[in-house]
Amino acid sequence: MKMFWRASLLACCAVTLVGCHPTEPNTQAVSQIAEATIVESRKQEVPLALRSIGTVHARETALISPQIVGCIQQVLVREGDRVRAGQALVLLEDAATRSSADQAHAAVMAAQNQLAAAEVDARLAASTLDRYKRLELQKSVSPQEMDEVARRSEAAAARVEAVRYQADAARAQESGVHAILGYSRLTAPFAGVVTSRMADPGTMASPGVPLLQIDQSGPLQLHATIDESTMSSIQAGMKVQTRIDNGSASVLTGTVAEILPTADAASHSFVVKIDLPSSPGLRAGMYGTAEFVRGARLAIMIPHSAVVMRGSLPVVYVLDAQGIAQLRSLTLGPMEGDSVEVLSGVSAGEKLIDQPGDRELAGKRISSSHAEVQR
Repeated sequence: MKMFWRASLLACCAVTLVGCHPTEPNTQAVSQIAEATIVESRKQEVPLALRSIGTVHARETALISPQIVGCIQQVLVREGDRVRAGQALVLLEDAATRSSADQAHAAVMAAQNQLAAAEVDARLAASTLDRYKRLELQKSVSPQEMDEVARRSEAAAARVEAVRYQADAARAQESGVHAILGYSRLTAPFAGVVTSRMADPGTMASPGVPLLQIDQSGPLQLHATIDESTMSSIQAGMKVQTRIDNGSASVLTGTVAEILPTADAASHSFVVKIDLPSSPGLRAGMYGTAEFVRGARLAIMIPHSAVVMRGSLPVVYVLDAQGIAQLRSLTLGPMEGDSVEVLSGVSAGEKLIDQPGDRELAGKRISSSHAEVQR
């Protein structure tokens, strides 16, 4: 009897086990599917460029400083004012100089009067000498009288020359005083913009101490600093791509106008002046970057729109062989238009998700059936 129940129990267990075994194998869970635009990393030639940061300057800059010592009476302009050539900028006190000018003018008038009187005396002495010469022919004058008249004529002529020299000296002195008087009125050497004002009325001005700075109107230049080891690849007339930091990230094509012949003794670098084309919003004092192209090199490039930031780390979504998105961190190089160079993290020919935005796509199968594969 026991044997019968044991056999029945084993048969029931066997039936139960057979009924519980699945008739089909388990399938792997299907990944979620997301649609996205796919782009590819590519290897391409990019310019081998030397980059240098510089500052925008006017082609001509003038520091306005006095040539005489004097108290500033008026400063007629302010920073940002546009001025024309010859316009008065600063007036110095000139009362003492004007007094000297009046004295010099009076001395000139006195010398001219003395010259006129001396010329009258000389003409009279010369006519008297002529009469005595005629009388001498008639034996009507003694030799002593003739000598006296001749000496007086010579003395009158010499006095004319002396007074003429005095008049010339007086006029020269007057001219010098007027020149000094002109130094009390500082004017603009060319049309431009006042970029700096360093003095106010009441300040004592001294020769060589700047009062104003004026930048000439017209095209501007970018002054970039280049290390002496790279100077051999830069020549006057070469084209240079410049990026100006004026809020719009404008890119301008400049031309190397001048390379200063003397290097800075401390940094062993040269200043290169680059002519910039006219551009709205371009102002002296802005910073810019100059790119001197020295050849080309191969680089892996991806669209900048494929890069997203995770904190401070740039990453991209890369598709594996099954089309599953994997998050991968990058080391980026410089920008080239709408693309950016990848130094590490992506190989050429890999498929990436473009413009992923804030979506979390890692581990999802990406469908591009309704998207364009960009190359």
